[in-house]
Amino acid sequence: MSVHAVAEAKPVAMAPFERVKVMPAYKAVCTVVEQRIVRGELKPGTQLPTELDLAQQFGVNRSTVREAIRQLEQEGLVERRGSKRLHVTMPGVYDAAPRAARALLLHQVTFEELWQVALVLEPQAARLAAAAAAPADLQELQEAVDRLCAHDKCEESLQSHAELDIEFHALVARISGNRVLMLAREPINLLYRPSLIRLQQALPQMKRRNLEAHKRIVRAIAAHDADQAYEWTRKHLIDFQRGYALARIPMNTPLQAYDTQ
Repeated sequence: MSVHAVAEAKPVAMAPFERVKVMPAYKAVCTVVEQRIVRGELKPGTQLPTELDLAQQFGVNRSTVREAIRQLEQEGLVERRGSKRLHVTMPGVYDAAPRAARALLLHQVTFEELWQVALVLEPQAARLAAAAAAPADLQELQEAVDRLCAHDKCEESLQSHAELDIEFHALVARISGNRVLMLAREPINLLYRPSLIRLQQALPQMKRRNLEAHKRIVRAIAAHDADQAYEWTRKHLIDFQRGYALARIPMNTPLQAYDTQ
């Protein structure tokens, strides 16, 4: 053998390849349809082919298509109408909130974390609402405050009061006109309700303080005073934090420890 022969190459050390993850067929079908909806190729109101047609187009069986449709329905992307044929639909602002709220609970988020985010979102919603509020919006806000006043006089359940309180803040967010803000705050809204009920049980005076804060916020929005709307909402949330201290409820306890009733 020639001394000039090329030496045999030695194997180079390398990281092992990862195992290929194969997506279940129904998820693959769901993903393709979802992508076409999100890209706008399938617009709200569009009627989808039948299960049989979809199965033939995708080259899968009908049970696979059926499971994919179930996933899409849960996502709020398709719905069955009078003819029971599937139509593309646009998810509502609140459709994704329960899933996000469950994820927050599973991650064992604390009320303190929830409050820190609310302290950013809620005052900003009030600021934007003050700039955007039309006469009809102001009437709705006043009616929301009136319902809280009436509730205090007839002493209905704490659950009802909490729902009215949360509806008020959701209304402020809607008036802001910022859909991203509305989507971002809704899971927090769902998780706030049990906390509010718990505080009202421990601090009966809190209902009166909440009502007064709501009145101040409405006045600021009605005057289109964005700074005051922001500031009163911020004070309202700080008062809520103080309530936790007065009630001796630890803010760093995971929410599910007491908030999943």
